[in-house]
Amino acid sequence: MTRIHVRTARRRGAGVPVALLLPAVLGVVFLVLPLLGLLARTPWATLPQRLAAPGVLTALRLSLLTATLATLLCLLLGVPLAWLLARVEFPGRRLVRALVTVPLVLPPVVGGVALLLVFGRRGLLGGWLDATFGITLPFTTAGVVLAEAFVAMPFLVIAVEGALRGADGRYEEAAATLGAGRWTTFTHVTLPLVAPGLAAGAVLCWARALGEFGATITFAGNYPGRTQTMPLAVYLALETDVQAAVVLSLVLLTVSVAILAGLRDRWITSP
Repeated sequence: MTRIHVRTARRRGAGVPVALLLPAVLGVVFLVLPLLGLLARTPWATLPQRLAAPGVLTALRLSLLTATLATLLCLLLGVPLAWLLARVEFPGRRLVRALVTVPLVLPPVVGGVALLLVFGRRGLLGGWLDATFGITLPFTTAGVVLAEAFVAMPFLVIAVEGALRGADGRYEEAAATLGAGRWTTFTHVTLPLVAPGLAAGAVLCWARALGEFGATITFAGNYPGRTQTMPLAVYLALETDVQAAVVLSLVLLTVSVAILAGLRDRWITSP
């Protein structure tokens, strides 16, 4: 490190107000302490046996599968939506943006009820899907994917829209000047420009889908092997075996941290 960098680092860390430092430290403690408590209460001696218990691997496999499928669905629908909000002026754009972010503040259980009212057998679309195609979404694995995508898509849309707004539009204009069509420009210029933001949004979307509980249990139920994801398995185990719930929580925490840590250094840069 050069002397200039050392001096800059010293200036940044010098004279930190206690009024800001103390709440910051308390904030870190508040966020980290529950995780340390989880690690401290984990039954390490019986961990292998509990991990091999019936239902644990099934719930984990189902969680990884549904979270991945939900993320793919969010990418399919969310990226074009983010592009529309970032690049196209149309009446009611602010209203659409507000509606897209509603799942961020909506209680997940309310989201599950709303999904039931739309995609249930007597819902606005569910009855037609059942009568026309024989498709039933509630209390199925597809219902889990739908519930997770509903609560996770805003994370992707917000991240990608922000990346699109921050991207240099001159590259797209140059591609159009050279004769590239809109689709070619989007796939060969726009997407590479916003790749870090897209990856960050996808990671956040996947992590949110992996931890989804309220909308899932309301819309898809809690059927082992079909709709019982890891968060639901934790809730069920907490009523009968606290140590089993701790082990399941540890597995979920480990998977989430591993994915986020593995992708953060590659895709998400910080100043």
